[in-house]
Amino acid sequence: MDKTSSIFGNPMDAKTIKAAEKSKAKFIKKYGDDSQADYKIGFKAIDTLDFIGADNIVFGEGNAEFEPKALIVGNIRMGFGHYRISIAMASCARALGFKPYWLDLASFDATGSKMIREQNDLYSLASRISQKSKLFNKLVWEPLNSEGFKKISYNAKDQKNSELLVPIFKNIPKDIPYIATHVWPSQGAIHAGMTNVVNAIPDNWPMGLHLSEGAIHTVQTPFAYLGYKMLNGFDKKPLNGIPEDQLKMVGCFVDHELLVNLEEDNKLRKERFATGKPVRILMTVGGAGAGFDMYVAMIKHLIPYVEEKKVALFINFGDHEGIYHKLNEALGGFETTNFFNEYDKLKAFAQDIRTKDVTGIYAFCNNDIFQAVYSTNLFMPVTDLLVTKPSELAYYPIPKVFMKHIGGHEVYGAINGREKGDSTFECPTAESINAMFDRLLSDKDILAHMCDRIDELKKTGYYDGAYECVRLAAGLKK
Repeated sequence: MDKTSSIFGNPMDAKTIKAAEKSKAKFIKKYGDDSQADYKIGFKAIDTLDFIGADNIVFGEGNAEFEPKALIVGNIRMGFGHYRISIAMASCARALGFKPYWLDLASFDATGSKMIREQNDLYSLASRISQKSKLFNKLVWEPLNSEGFKKISYNAKDQKNSELLVPIFKNIPKDIPYIATHVWPSQGAIHAGMTNVVNAIPDNWPMGLHLSEGAIHTVQTPFAYLGYKMLNGFDKKPLNGIPEDQLKMVGCFVDHELLVNLEEDNKLRKERFATGKPVRILMTVGGAGAGFDMYVAMIKHLIPYVEEKKVALFINFGDHEGIYHKLNEALGGFETTNFFNEYDKLKAFAQDIRTKDVTGIYAFCNNDIFQAVYSTNLFMPVTDLLVTKPSELAYYPIPKVFMKHIGGHEVYGAINGREKGDSTFECPTAESINAMFDRLLSDKDILAHMCDRIDELKKTGYYDGAYECVRLAAGLKK
């Protein structure tokens, strides 16, 4: 199934096609040709996601049978973002009566999986370098993420490489509803002949990187819809855009569990603001390759507020306990209550503080990737303000302070958030974000206004994008 020489009726030049073929051949030479492999599939329960009954698809001895009303969420681990969106899709699938299955295409001992891991390693390395070298960031990383990945010709190489993913799908029924939260799992599924594929696009900046012809492309905002409809700026000349039957604006990709009690969460937030209770601030540090020095500056600035019981601080270090120790050392030591690989205790604590007062600084970290990602979800309903770069969390229903973006594509997540009114504008320096903290903590009407906007946005269906992706994949009407 050739998706390289022509993309949405836009022919690629011979040089682009040759480069794409050369890229695929390079990976085959390096990792082997498994196109004739017969990978049997099995299932393994994901204990952390037991509340949605999600099973992980793994290689097995024989082929296990999918349950009725199965829905597959195809993904890769690339930071926490794509896993987080995948959990939202699985959550909403369960809420709509489906059995969710988890397919991490980077997790297998297969040629296509090794191809993904190599490219992801390169992306992560470049991202870390961009935070240490202003010159590299300005001349390479920012232009690549905003303009390089935007070119339609970039999609041609990805399409050819994604042909390497086909063997993984050999024993998966082709008509199962399938949602991809990264473009490679979408392209791989289309090449493999899957017939009900939704390509959930995570960013607000339209890019050729995210194209998967044959899938239904779902976007979260009107800005992204128009950009993909026209393929605006994807080439120097005007292009054929994405046909309407392959492009839908659905709203933000958010978990069912974060939406079901959202109005009550906001009511409790506003009560805390009105009664002078500590403002609960949640930080997602993770590996902190991006912005470590900024986290140091922010926490140092907030510690006096914590001591005065004006702030309670929650810090998710993901699965990177070493970053906690590095941060502690940089701050000269700071007092925290720690939940390290104590997920059940962390869940109980998050539930306990829903209606109880809390003070101090709390750090949590989990070696299990699902626990590491979902810890942030546990605390979003019971905290007042999320500190994050404007990536996948830019679309979640909680008041947000935006740190500096990582890669030019994230800029437009911050723009969307500030225009919708559930977030601040982007604060690119330690000075600017600490000034924002000072203002929000002295003028809580701003935070209350964000809560009101979130309630208003929910009524419009703004946060219902994951439900809509499930309906599209399953051929259901709203």
